[in-house]
Amino acid sequence: MDLQKICEEIRVDILKCIGSIGVGHIGGCLSIVEILTELYFKHMNIDPKNPKMEGRDRLVCSKGHAGPAIYAALANRGYFSKDILLTLNQSGTSLPSHCDMNKTVGVDMTAGSLGQGFSCAIGMAIGSRLKKDNAYIYAIIGDGESQEGQIWEGAMYAAQKKLSNLIAFCDYNKMQIDGNIEDINSLDPLDKKWESFGWNVIVIDGHDLGQIDNAILKAKSQKEKPTMIIANTIKGKGVKFIENAGYGNHSMSLSKEQVEEAIAEIRRNA
Repeated sequence: MDLQKICEEIRVDILKCIGSIGVGHIGGCLSIVEILTELYFKHMNIDPKNPKMEGRDRLVCSKGHAGPAIYAALANRGYFSKDILLTLNQSGTSLPSHCDMNKTVGVDMTAGSLGQGFSCAIGMAIGSRLKKDNAYIYAIIGDGESQEGQIWEGAMYAAQKKLSNLIAFCDYNKMQIDGNIEDINSLDPLDKKWESFGWNVIVIDGHDLGQIDNAILKAKSQKEKPTMIIANTIKGKGVKFIENAGYGNHSMSLSKEQVEEAIAEIRRNA
């Protein structure tokens, strides 16, 4: 399986999805493509033909505004037709702008206020342990989201419970809606913070498939702690004019022509 090619297709579908309504959270969607690809296409024990399979691995995207990235990954994995991606946030759609487990097949948890999804993932990891179903629970949180107190309350509790079946990623693209993380409420040193809360911490390039793969394998190899994989990423990764918009790409308008330009760039660089 060509995972790099899958990344290309997911990026293109994210652009088509958000482009269908002309505006959306493009930056934080493009920054997690490689993480989603490794999870959905290599590591997660899931079955698109049986989306409610008992004992399946689960993914909670706590940074809920990255819903279109989840939808593009699910469509490419075979959960539903790609045509549905073009109904994003429209009346009657099964794809709201933020993930809703009651509307979208394959979505494991609804994304509420920032920080809440992470707590849900912790609860799911505890439930999986109680059921002894051997499932892994994965979570993706944002760096702006990591300024929420609920993240750190959850971090303490997960470490207390030694939830080694919980593997989380921080999409560390260094930007949030209002500016650069370091200018608003710096998280540095982020790795030391998580270590001090009792987590196994791995720092990687979040766009390197090999590093993501190795980090997940390392996380699974230890049985005493939850793991936080700090993924250094680029907000808007893969399209230069979106990357160059800086934190302005947190949510930005995209014309039909810009979508076509962005897709052409991704195809050229593949």
